Amino acid sequence: MASFNRVILMGNLTRDVRLEKTPQGTSVAEVGLAVKDRVKRNGEWVDEVTFVDIVLWGRTAEIAGEYLSKGSPAFFEGRLKLETWENKEGQKRSKMRVIADRLQLLGTRSGNGAGGTPSGVPTTGPAIAAVHGGQDHDIPEEDIPF
Repeated sequence: MASFNRVILMGNLTRDVRLEKTPQGTSVAEVGLAVKDRVKRNGEWVDEVTFVDIVLWGRTAEIAGEYLSKGSPAFFEGRLKLETWENKEGQKRSKMRVIADRLQLLGTRSGNGAGGTPSGVPTTGPAIAAVHGGQDHDIPEEDIPF
């Protein structure tokens, strides 16, 4: 059976970007994203917020670390990945994350906390810039710093 694993999300960062390097020197960033959806409950429209953890690699991670901060609007495209591990007590844990290979900055050019165009990155429409990672990384999970 065929499968398709693609995620497209747009929202605001819930915390500052956590940018680190693997032992091999590859940049990796983790961000939290709040995505709002309007749903009808008991005849009234209410906002339903979903919080998503997103991982970025390479130059895309570096640009996120340089231009995004808590509250910044951003657009991400990537794939879902279920990460599993055992905690210190031996209990199995898991967490669903988005491994993003595309980032589009959505702030303004005025430099009011969410903007500026990274040099060498093309601008697209009302957004600041689109950054494409587009590569898989064969880095052992134990080398990922978070």
